[in-house]
Amino acid sequence: MESRAKLLGHPVHPMLIVFPLGLFISAVVFDLVRLGTDNDAFAVVSFWNIAGGLIGGLLAAVFGLIDWMAIPTGTRAKRIGLVHGVGNVCVVALFALSLWLRSLVPGYVPGTAAVGLAIAGFALGGVTGWLGGELVDRLGVGVDDGAHVDAPSSLARERITTGTSRRPA
Repeated sequence: MESRAKLLGHPVHPMLIVFPLGLFISAVVFDLVRLGTDNDAFAVVSFWNIAGGLIGGLLAAVFGLIDWMAIPTGTRAKRIGLVHGVGNVCVVALFALSLWLRSLVPGYVPGTAAVGLAIAGFALGGVTGWLGGELVDRLGVGVDDGAHVDAPSSLARERITTGTSRRPA
């Protein structure tokens, strides 16, 4: 099932999710570095990583929703996509709460609750990321119908739109 939202022949949602995931993971790493070094500069970096991750996560969600709405009703992919999407909304909410708690203190130095929320968001993001991989790699959501190991470039004028989705052996 091909993605509905594409840019230059590639699905937009997977292009966008790398930014919030990377920023959220980096925020947790910088929180741990701050705890280990007691250098509050890392708290500021973590704060802005979360802020950027929230913006990126909300943008990626729009394109994920567009693709999810195109999945046929009553399928395993539709159910997994729903859990994936709701789980990622929870990830964004956990990091948003963490950001809000950080914004209440000078220097954005996170307390235990703010760090705990970020770590919970990080852990849940691992689960929802796996579910996203299940959607693409196992269920073929977002995969071009003409995909195979010798498929032409997605930028090619002539695209293969008929035949099997895999090259015959």
